Amino acid sequence: QVQLVESGGGLVQAGGSLRLSCAASGRASAMYAMAWFRQAPAKEREFMAAHSWSGGSTYYADSVKGRFTISRDNAKSSVYLQMNGLKPEDTAVYYCAGTPRARASYSRYYFNGAEYDYWGQGTQVTVSS
Repeated sequence: QVQLVESGGGLVQAGGSLRLSCAASGRASAMYAMAWFRQAPAKEREFMAAHSWSGGSTYYADSVKGRFTISRDNAKSSVYLQMNGLKPEDTAVYYCAGTPRARASYSRYYFNGAEYDYWGQGTQVTVSS
């Protein structure tokens, strides 16, 4: 069984930066893709960024393109989300997700939470204005 544990959240002023980390235990090396989602109060869960082993492809939501960067260190079984230029609307709980299932359809549905089999407990990010 794989467990995902996020860290790195906190309180930051608008325009600041944070780096989230997600460490995977168990069969983490078998992960085909890992991603970050977020959920703000009274809002639905929202896709942020994803990284797959298929050619090292990365995917981003339009709202964070150019500000957030996802990276992965397979040796450490970890995925990271570097967040720059943070805005108050980025305030949310950020979740790490992963899937060991390699399939061609992932490139079409990476933004869908149903594509992921494992989830972390979340880390709070608060951006003050």
